[in-house]
Amino acid sequence: MKQPDYAALDRRHLWHPYTKFSSLAPEPPPLIVRGEGIYLFDQAGRKYVDAIASWWCCALGHGHPRIVAAIARQARELQHSILGNLSHPRAVELAAQLAALLPTPDRHVLFAGDGASAVEAALKIALQYRHNCGQPRRTKFAALHGAYHGDTLGAVSVGYVDEFHRVFRPLLQPAVLLPLPERPNHSGARPGAPAGAASCAPTWAADFAPARRILDAHAAELTAVIVEPLCLGAAGMRMYPAGWLAELAAWCQAHDVLLIVDEIAMGFGRTGKMFAFEHAGVDPDIVCVGKALSAGYLPISATIVKDEIYRTFDDQSADHTFYHGHTFCGNPIAAAAALETLHVFAEDGLVAQVAGKARRLAAALAPLAALPQVKDVRGLGLIAAVELQPDDPPRSPSRPQRIRQGLFEHGVLLRPLGHVVYLLPPLVITDSELEDLAGRLTQAIQAAD
Repeated sequence: MKQPDYAALDRRHLWHPYTKFSSLAPEPPPLIVRGEGIYLFDQAGRKYVDAIASWWCCALGHGHPRIVAAIARQARELQHSILGNLSHPRAVELAAQLAALLPTPDRHVLFAGDGASAVEAALKIALQYRHNCGQPRRTKFAALHGAYHGDTLGAVSVGYVDEFHRVFRPLLQPAVLLPLPERPNHSGARPGAPAGAASCAPTWAADFAPARRILDAHAAELTAVIVEPLCLGAAGMRMYPAGWLAELAAWCQAHDVLLIVDEIAMGFGRTGKMFAFEHAGVDPDIVCVGKALSAGYLPISATIVKDEIYRTFDDQSADHTFYHGHTFCGNPIAAAAALETLHVFAEDGLVAQVAGKARRLAAALAPLAALPQVKDVRGLGLIAAVELQPDDPPRSPSRPQRIRQGLFEHGVLLRPLGHVVYLLPPLVITDSELEDLAGRLTQAIQAAD
């Protein structure tokens, strides 16, 4: 049977997310047909390193036999059943395991299909919680300037990126914006220095006072603060120290403001701990997870809520039911994939391996800091970001895009974030694969000029 003309059908019918039309004009994008380990393979048989874990979620690489087997087992048993007034074993097991991973396990878990939906639920839960408690005027949210929490309208309100969301501004409820603490001289030590062996996390001191002043001015109207812990991903892998997050958590507790932590990108071992907020020793009220929850194999996310919040949603004296949900929330097959992912993490000790790989990656990229075209080299766990100087005078394509194209020609797939090129590979990457990837990035940066 003759294969379809995928390139023609793609051009005719497929809308590619976060993709400029101009980037599709010269030739169609590679048609990926298979994955194995850290690699993706296209229709022509070319092999590419998945250097950003397919938008940060394929923590266990591609084609992991245990995840594939778990999906197949569950698909034979139960494909879908709603959670409205029903339950099923995989959703119950997954909710219990997620609650047990947090500092205090007295939690309830609301499932969804993507990270933005998990954030949207968290915001609505926080707002309705205030109504349930007789505090209806506490309707404001605070968030970090430059944060990104997804593309649904509530998530955009607390994660507004002008380049992405400008036309939707009339629909938004603006958040109270907190300044992101800036690193001294763009680095806590010498540029590109490896993170501390104990935590993989930034350790430089940051002044919480500017944020405190803003928070104090709005304390009476705030219902919650939402943050990406230690790293603002879509903003260009902008990082801040755990101590700043600890001070924020203490302020929230002192002022009865909920702390929502968006672990969708940073969660599940990426930073050297299961969750990034653990570096700060805090106990968030609401935690949003997704992406690597199922190792990227099926869409699933979760909003994990402390029981003291959950209990206010009863309907005994008045109806405080949370009228919110998604058709496929807690889908049995997706939940089975997530459960097996958690088992693999635990049994293979993947989180404990991140610190060593982080040091190796940081050491391999540290020399880049001396290049005139490089503004900064920074890392957090198994994330490495190289911030580039803009072309002077401007060129087209830009320096980051020239680097992307050069890497693509040498079998590496990544997507720059503005002036930042970054590596965020699957956690299962071997030391030799990691060093090879760092070497290819170094060569591409040098060749781009």
